[in-house]
Amino acid sequence: MIVKLLEYQAKRQFARVGIEVPAGRLARTPEEAAAAARELGRVAVKAQVPIGGRGKAGGIAVVSSPDEAHREAARILAMEIRGYPVRSVWCEAGLEIAHELYLGITLDRDRRRLALILSAAGGMEIEEVAATSPERIAKLWPDPFAGPHPFQVRELAFSALAHAPALDEARGRLASALVPLAQTLYRLALDLDAVTCEINPLALTADGRLVAADGKLEVDENAEYRHRELAAELALDLEGEDGRTGEDPYEAEAKRRGLTYVHLPGGSIGCIGNGAGLAMNTLDLVQQVGGRPNNFLDIGGGASAEKVRSSLAMILSDPDVRGVFINIFGGITRGDEVARGIVQARDELGITLPVVVRMTGTNEEEGRRILAEAGIVPGTSAPEAARQIVELVGGAH
Repeated sequence: MIVKLLEYQAKRQFARVGIEVPAGRLARTPEEAAAAARELGRVAVKAQVPIGGRGKAGGIAVVSSPDEAHREAARILAMEIRGYPVRSVWCEAGLEIAHELYLGITLDRDRRRLALILSAAGGMEIEEVAATSPERIAKLWPDPFAGPHPFQVRELAFSALAHAPALDEARGRLASALVPLAQTLYRLALDLDAVTCEINPLALTADGRLVAADGKLEVDENAEYRHRELAAELALDLEGEDGRTGEDPYEAEAKRRGLTYVHLPGGSIGCIGNGAGLAMNTLDLVQQVGGRPNNFLDIGGGASAEKVRSSLAMILSDPDVRGVFINIFGGITRGDEVARGIVQARDELGITLPVVVRMTGTNEEEGRRILAEAGIVPGTSAPEAARQIVELVGGAH
């Protein structure tokens, strides 16, 4: 789980450590947006939600007057972007951008250290660049104790900029300018226990400055106790008059229910496992046979029938879910108890969507009997159960 800061909050952290950001004002009403435009001139009115794809959803508008700012802010503030209500907009002064770069830091779990990533293809989704033009991305895995050395950042910069002929004349100057910027961003990521800390685009302005035109900062939730002020600020900034927040509504509800849950928007198959490893394996199995998981949900060891019922109710609250795959390995968790929870949930919630259950381990025979008597046929194996649920929901979605 991660704590996702809003764009303006990420930029506030950037500015705090000396990274240049555009002038901007936060607006919670159209009137405040108009006032910001009067002060700043031409501005971008940007929805503040902790998720990407705002531009494609219509959550960003460039305006040239206070009247336009008022109109666009009113429109954007009435939006809900992928389940996130827009509570505020960031009105940011326009930049004369000569070129867009990408500079980011992310946690590489395989190498157990932070990775520093630089690309001359800024402004695009870095995953898309990695898939279509991997040569345009340069990566560095600094020593966790020493951080990135200047010579390493320069090598990284020359490698990334080699694929941007338009920057040939400025390559040496840019490489030197990127050294303190990359080192500062790296220290910020360490200080905040960030799993993602990126500037995209990192704007090279017409007058040669490097400015963070957009920012993304995600903090490891397990380190939240070290950043209580930041977490409190985030909660305060996101909460609306109706008590709803910009936090993913399904994750917020899961937290209220005491469930370990991560929402994967766009997926059609709800997934439940007992134990984090098995829950992750459940997602992998669904993807391997062409399905798209909707969530990660770990019911843990010794799960009661009520917890299983609550988990199913949680998953089925998302209208995108078209079927559920339950993968249970009984150790502390008893198969018969889980089966009773599944049957109870189906009957009480009136579940009509397909549910496929793979169950093995403690009391599995009793669990299978309970499911069979209720008309729920368990899968014979985990891979077979995954194939079955994907077929039942109609293939990949």
